[in-house]
Amino acid sequence: MSKILYEVYQNDIKDSESAMYGKWYARLKSTETMTLTKMAKHIAEHGSVFTEDVVEGVIKKFKNCLLELLLDSKKVKVAGLGTFYLTCECAKGGADKAEDFNVNQHLSALHIRFLPDQTAEDNLSSREFIKKAEFVNIKNLFSGNTDNTNDDDEQQENGSGNTGGNTGGNTGGGGNDPGDGPNGD
Repeated sequence: MSKILYEVYQNDIKDSESAMYGKWYARLKSTETMTLTKMAKHIAEHGSVFTEDVVEGVIKKFKNCLLELLLDSKKVKVAGLGTFYLTCECAKGGADKAEDFNVNQHLSALHIRFLPDQTAEDNLSSREFIKKAEFVNIKNLFSGNTDNTNDDDEQQENGSGNTGGNTGGNTGGGGNDPGDGPNGD
């Protein structure tokens, strides 16, 4: 079974209002960023009738079509995976009146977002997804122990159990590794 690596870190951002300061949280760690070519090879090796180059071509075409459709004000739903859609970021301050709004002046960015599918059969919501995960504290890798040796009490203390806990949101930090972002940024 695949394992999700995490490290435990202490929130050291001082904020007199924050109850999170000094608390311990989990931060997921990646071992590798899969390129399109590596992903195509991985798919082809999973019993696909399609060769690596065909899979890579289909994924490239999907990406191009996805961008085209998003820029045409469409959402793109991939059954069993989720929905891609655009959001906009507006410049600070906004316009005082609707008639004063100018796209070139008040719109600063477009962002591609992804909403995981939450159908009963392929539920990728964070609560259901975490039930399918097995976690390994990265410190165990350095000690040569690749099994998840945490007992249930320790898992509950550091929020790493697979039966709930904090599954996202503002928990006082996140990875600073540029390769950890959803777009490899």
